[in-house]
Amino acid sequence: MSILETIYGTPPGKFLAKKAGLSDPPKLRRGRVLPTGTIVLGELDGAGLGRQTLDLLGIGSIEPLLDVPDARTKDEKGRDVPPRYQTRPGALIIDATGVREITQLEGMRQMLRPVMKGLENSGRIIILATDASAVEGPEAKAVAQGIDGINRTVGKELRGGSTANLVFVKEGTTAADLASTLSFLLEGRSAFVSGQTWRVGPSKDPQELTDRPFEGRIVVVTGAARGIGAAIARTFARDGATVVAVDIPAAGDALAKVANEIGGSALQLDITAADAGLRMASHVARVHGGDKEIYAVVHNAGITRDKMLANMDEGRWASVLDVNLAAEMRINEFLLNNDVDGGLAKNARITGVASTSGVAGNKGQTNYAASKAGVMGYVWAMKDELADRPITINAVAPGFIETEMTGAIPFVQREIFRRTNSLSQGGNPVDVAETLAYLCGPASGGVDGQVVRVCGQNLIGQ
Repeated sequence: MSILETIYGTPPGKFLAKKAGLSDPPKLRRGRVLPTGTIVLGELDGAGLGRQTLDLLGIGSIEPLLDVPDARTKDEKGRDVPPRYQTRPGALIIDATGVREITQLEGMRQMLRPVMKGLENSGRIIILATDASAVEGPEAKAVAQGIDGINRTVGKELRGGSTANLVFVKEGTTAADLASTLSFLLEGRSAFVSGQTWRVGPSKDPQELTDRPFEGRIVVVTGAARGIGAAIARTFARDGATVVAVDIPAAGDALAKVANEIGGSALQLDITAADAGLRMASHVARVHGGDKEIYAVVHNAGITRDKMLANMDEGRWASVLDVNLAAEMRINEFLLNNDVDGGLAKNARITGVASTSGVAGNKGQTNYAASKAGVMGYVWAMKDELADRPITINAVAPGFIETEMTGAIPFVQREIFRRTNSLSQGGNPVDVAETLAYLCGPASGGVDGQVVRVCGQNLIGQ
């Protein structure tokens, strides 16, 4: 049972929520689980990539119902009712990769209206469109951005734990490049990702999609002793990884417990140390073998030292920026630029953890917001730096995630944080972990320089 379900399942929690007029949040479908209902595939002019990708995944689909005048009925009050599916679909995929004109957006409306109240719980709406950089003319570029507006609004109107997301497809992208993204979005792994937009292009290092993508691979996870970091370590281990769990010496007992649980190894390390990158590589070579390399690095470790800026001294400022941003950059620089035993694989994956505070700012967190916005800027910059190497770099930006730390926040304030997103609840640590595992997947080589928000479509900054 998740922390969220435990809190809402207690008599005090139910009583206070009821008094506040709050309904129970929807239960989200999680894990490597597809929707139970039928997958609907709608194709607009010039489409085809969506069908090819579903075929590659071995997933069948049906044609969509369209909200056109002849298909509507009347209710008892004489109002138009869109056509209804006989059974609730599990997902609607709209392949809009050929859309270039404003009038073509009507086709999206026709497909969307019948499912807005008709999806099964934890259903999915996934839109595929062509990246604006690959289309010509003001109208085509405006339409691409218009599709983004449709996606974000649909995410806010859906209910029952359903989500909407948009994938902009770059020129030259194949079904094999898109498969890991479409699989992630359809499955419960993307439970707390909604209203988001990111880009997928041709893979730098084409790999087959499997259920245990990290089999035989080393993954380093920092801040792994508890909370989100422990969930990340467990998720990668579930998917076959040998995890090197990293945390500060003071967390040694908890770190060892996590490492033993998942069959990995523990490395007690202050990541701000000047030789942190070398010590990670040396640990891999010493413990796991000189022929082993680091396939993925997940920079999860982070701290907060919150104060209003008027009360922020240089110590609080520097410590947060050093741990959350500078240490990550130093470790990456060493691993990327030094050929050492236990070092970085040639086709490695690097991921960071940003925050919605870095997207929209947050009162009392100037230092933290600077560090997390910095992670996003660093990812975008390094994408270009690594353009000629088969290494990808991405990040997640979590919103309100239920952990022991957030459990100490007063109830009313916690409820505000939980309810200010389209899914009306906080996320679980595993939601962050699943998204990081998707980004690091060998088959996700076409996802590069992206920041994916794991926030349930937090209303702040959307």
